[in-house]
Amino acid sequence: MTRVCFVGSPDVNVQYELLSRDTARAALSTYQIYDPFENSLAVDTVSVGAAVSLCNDLNWYLVRFVDHVLVMEPSISGEEWLSRRLAEAVRDAEIRPEETKERLAVYGVEDGRLVEPMYVTRRPDGSIPSYDLRDVAETVVVRVADSEFGG
Repeated sequence: MTRVCFVGSPDVNVQYELLSRDTARAALSTYQIYDPFENSLAVDTVSVGAAVSLCNDLNWYLVRFVDHVLVMEPSISGEEWLSRRLAEAVRDAEIRPEETKERLAVYGVEDGRLVEPMYVTRRPDGSIPSYDLRDVAETVVVRVADSEFGG
């Protein structure tokens, strides 16, 4: 199952905004809803294509209420998320899954909320530089497209 996660803007309650709108609620009604991070809404879909399609269906709401769209595809990585743009590139065969590893946004997790990303490239040995923007116990790694690298 491919999980897609919508992380809300700080000034909105993303679950309220998405579930209080008829069109968005209808699009999400067939999915079980999760909240892996503070102010997020996540659902499991059958594929990267279905996750991207759901994002396209919800795009009007996403541009207004969501800061980040993350996609977790277990066949690519069971621990690292893909950005929406990178997931679209994989779906459209513009990039092969094994070519998604190099550019990363590493987010700190503070009180369950994603905080400021640190943009890094994976080291030749496959390791990732330690997050050093804040003192956090947990991080979330998001693979990003070249055009997203650095913000």
